[in-house]
Amino acid sequence: MYPAHTLDVNGATLALYTTGQGPLLLLVHGYPLDHRMWLDLLRDPPPAGRRLAAVDLRGHGASPWAGDAVHTMEALADDLAQVVQALSPDGRVDLVGLSMGGYVALAFAERHPERLRSLALVDTRAGDDGPAARQGRQRAMADTLEHGRHWLAQALLPRLVAPDAPPLVRARLQSMVESTPVESILADLAGMMQRPDRRPLLPTLSCPVLVVVGEHDALTPPDEARAMAAAVPGARLVVLPGAGHMAPMEAPAAFRQALLAWLEDNSLAAAIPRSAPA
Repeated sequence: MYPAHTLDVNGATLALYTTGQGPLLLLVHGYPLDHRMWLDLLRDPPPAGRRLAAVDLRGHGASPWAGDAVHTMEALADDLAQVVQALSPDGRVDLVGLSMGGYVALAFAERHPERLRSLALVDTRAGDDGPAARQGRQRAMADTLEHGRHWLAQALLPRLVAPDAPPLVRARLQSMVESTPVESILADLAGMMQRPDRRPLLPTLSCPVLVVVGEHDALTPPDEARAMAAAVPGARLVVLPGAGHMAPMEAPAAFRQALLAWLEDNSLAAAIPRSAPA
C-alpha cells in the first residue's frame, strides 16, 4: 500500500493512507511502529460515510526522520492538527490512538479541543512515566544503540502481544520495529519519557470517548483502562478477550466491531436534537 498523500507539516513530511469519503477518522500508531498496524481496518470497507486515514508519524514508516532529537507528544499532536486541517471537510476529526498514539491523542485533546469530534484511546494510559518507567526507557535507548533494532524487536514482542498471538501478527510487528530508524526510536523514547500526567484532563473532555484494551495487555493493563474510562464523563469501555497490547492487530474483527458500533451510536446521538425527550 502506497501513501495516498504526503503532507508537509511543521518541518516534517508525513505519509498518509486514506480510503473512503466524508468526516475524517484518523488512526495514530504506537511506538515504534507505523501505519501498517492498522492494515486490517484499512483493507476492509471504510465506515459508512467516513474518510478513514492512517498516518505515519514523523520518522516512522514512509515519513522520514525530520532531525528531531525528541519527539514530544505535543509536537506530534500539532502535526496531526495540520493533517486534520488538510484532510477534514469540517476541520474536525474522530481520533483513534494506540499506546504512544494515545499519548499523542490526549495531547491533541488538550491543545486542539475544537478540532476533536470524538476520541478513542486504545491500549494506552493518561498518566506520565514514573521513575522506574523513565529508567526503563533510558536503558532501552542505550541497549538499542548498542544492540540494534533486532534486539529491540525481540525485547518488545513478548510484551506487545498475548502469549498465543498468531505468528503473522508477531512477524508484522517485528518488521515494523526493525524498519523504524534508530534516530526515531530514540526520539520517541525521549518524548514519552518527558510527557506530562494528563489524568487531570480526563474529566474535562466533552467529546464522546471510547476506551479499548486487550484482556491480556501487560503494558497498559485493563485496570488502568477502567480507571481512565471512569474518569471521563460518559466514556465507553471495551475489553477485547484474548488480546494483548496490540488489540487492533490481535483481535481485528472485534476491534472493528467495537469501533463501528461506537461511531454509529455517536452519529445517531449527534442527530438527536438536545431538546428531544429521553
